[in-house]
Amino acid sequence: MSSLASARLALASALVLGTLVSGLGTASAQAEAAAVRPAAWGQCAADVLASLPTSVTPEERARLTCAVQEVPVDHSRPRGEKTGIAMMKRPANDPAHKIGSIFLNPGGPGGSGLIRGAVSKNYFQPQVLDRFDVIGFDPRGVARSAPLRCFRTKEEADAVNEGWYALPRTTEEITSSIRQSKAYTDYCKINAGPLLNFMSTEAVARDLDIMREAVGDKQLNFVGFSYGTLIGSTYANIFPQKSRAIVIDGNVDPQLRLNNGTEYDRERAQGFEISLDAMLRRCDTAGVAKCAFAGNARQKFEAMKVALAKGPATLPDGSKVSLADMIGRVSGDLYSVPRFAALVAWLQSIHNALNPSAATTFSVQSVVDLPAPLNNGGGRMDVDPLPETPYTADDSYYAVNCTDKPFARTNRFWAQTAAKWEKESPTFGRYQAASDLLTCPTWPTHNPDRWIGPWHRKTPNPVVVVGNYYDPATQYRFAQRMAKELGNARLISVDSFGHCILGRSAATDAAVAKYLVDLIPPAEGSVFQPNVQPFA
Repeated sequence: MSSLASARLALASALVLGTLVSGLGTASAQAEAAAVRPAAWGQCAADVLASLPTSVTPEERARLTCAVQEVPVDHSRPRGEKTGIAMMKRPANDPAHKIGSIFLNPGGPGGSGLIRGAVSKNYFQPQVLDRFDVIGFDPRGVARSAPLRCFRTKEEADAVNEGWYALPRTTEEITSSIRQSKAYTDYCKINAGPLLNFMSTEAVARDLDIMREAVGDKQLNFVGFSYGTLIGSTYANIFPQKSRAIVIDGNVDPQLRLNNGTEYDRERAQGFEISLDAMLRRCDTAGVAKCAFAGNARQKFEAMKVALAKGPATLPDGSKVSLADMIGRVSGDLYSVPRFAALVAWLQSIHNALNPSAATTFSVQSVVDLPAPLNNGGGRMDVDPLPETPYTADDSYYAVNCTDKPFARTNRFWAQTAAKWEKESPTFGRYQAASDLLTCPTWPTHNPDRWIGPWHRKTPNPVVVVGNYYDPATQYRFAQRMAKELGNARLISVDSFGHCILGRSAATDAAVAKYLVDLIPPAEGSVFQPNVQPFA
């Protein structure tokens, strides 16, 4: 990946102009002192502001400022090559009584967090927004922070994605997916650039410490979601005395993730199974008037899996739904309770298509709303007929995961492992195996420098760990482990579905606000309710 090579002023100007400078560090950049320079806040680029949702009012937009903070590509060489981290700040409503800044990360890895500060009213109560600047940022290699790209053109990416399946089942599909996954990692080795070897979560945490110093805070305030919980917990253990208030929502198990990637992903599949089973039981309890898929929901779901394994179903609108389509959409929609109603109606429409004599009309969403597969867009993709179309995505997801999570350096036993996972987690085991377990064994970075612990260093204030009982992507057991592994933590439990909870549980939001503002952590063993339960 290319790094940003210009000095701080040029970097800030680039963001204002809506561009990012690429290229390796120049001799002058390498000669600069390692001391952190203050963030140079200025006008945000027009296309950055255009990306904001309409819920951000004109008055709120006018208060936003942006900067690019220079950080070392390799933190062991602080005066070496540099890259830039794009940041956006929403200033405190009451600057005279400001406590400091809160940095936000939405997860991923590879999630763009630049505009998260602008929409922070979705997560925080007013007293938090009164007392803190809220800063969103794109981590290194992500979106506007010099994105790590494995391809030069869209055509290259399409050629690799052709024959890379989201749910490889047959010998032909498995062989093709392994071959195309290897081609993908080969492209990354050729095109990704210097940051390829420096995409660990440890590097992101060290970037975050420079950003903290650049905004003038003596200690870090941080709220991280999903993968962002690994950033927060890593920071708390590298810089425990520089940690003021850290809230992590939708937690990974850091000890397991950083020491055994295979087992971590196997247990991730189990988390999706727990969430799906609870949703189907809740659906039956609610009844067909509130859940369109009610009535032996589990039995219907299993029968649909058997039928779709033989071939796709055709819905009334003519769209076809394969087994991979159904599992992909279910896995994505389990993240968000507001999507449950449309999901169960769609499942019922598939059931009706497979059992036309029992069909009942329901309102459904089209299959075009399917979330992207886990494996970088597996399955067939339309090929753009125009030659040399610029590749505008980034490949930071695998760059981070394959750096952080250790896997065996071979795909020889993938089929056996996938079959074992599928037996243990019948819906999501194979689907989960088709992601990191398929790709990371051939990732071009070997023996990367990454943080693997310790995880028990004590911070001055407890880290607040938030976990939903039925979180699909980071099962509740991970939150329990995170709280135990950290040296000083409090666990908030929420009787909720969906991935992460801040902004969707008034009691949780109030407890977090009290902690962020007054440093009063929630009581040990706190259990809260969400604002809305499924099918209520």
